[in-house]
Amino acid sequence: MDDAHHDHSHAGHDHSHGLVHDSIKRSQEGIRAVSLSLAVLGLAAIAQTAVFITSGSIALLADLIHNFGDALTAVPLGIAFALQSQVAERRAGLAVVAAIFISACVAGVEAVGRLIHPSPPTHLAVLALAGAIGYAGNLIAAHIRLNAGRRLDSPALIADGHHAHADAYVSLAVIASALVVALGVPVADPLIGIGITLVILRITWQSWATVRGNHSH
Repeated sequence: MDDAHHDHSHAGHDHSHGLVHDSIKRSQEGIRAVSLSLAVLGLAAIAQTAVFITSGSIALLADLIHNFGDALTAVPLGIAFALQSQVAERRAGLAVVAAIFISACVAGVEAVGRLIHPSPPTHLAVLALAGAIGYAGNLIAAHIRLNAGRRLDSPALIADGHHAHADAYVSLAVIASALVVALGVPVADPLIGIGITLVILRITWQSWATVRGNHSH
């Protein structure tokens, strides 16, 4: 943008080299942020899977499916940064929105199924621990994505950051589920699963607005 001061002509050198350097730097920073948040979420999801196998909680399964989906949204974003393409980045933003929506549908179907065929979760202390793991993982991932997204002016990365931020609170619902089942209200587990589904749908809409709002970017 501010090319005026770059006008000191090097013989045979194009003065846009500063700009090229910036886009490469932006690309590397974007890939670093995406990879780091992917690693954090991947570790959290693997830890939660081990707990789900032990406890069989639907609220945890809803959170788990979402966390895996969330981790996978890093793939198109990483490719977009590697290509240094605004168009690819916008498409990656749409892929983020699609992934959130699909995870909402899967979580909803699971929760309704568990309401029809009750099977209360066990190992409640371990379940609460899984919620805490999800909360911490998402909070760290959100921090990484939002900081990088704002620094790099990337709507897709910002949308993904907000998404992870909201997911942190969804993970808190898993802890709530463990508590209510412990208090003797097992039907609350699938009900919280449905609540999580509604939260995920709301995040879908907010992320869509973020990505579309920056369409002219």
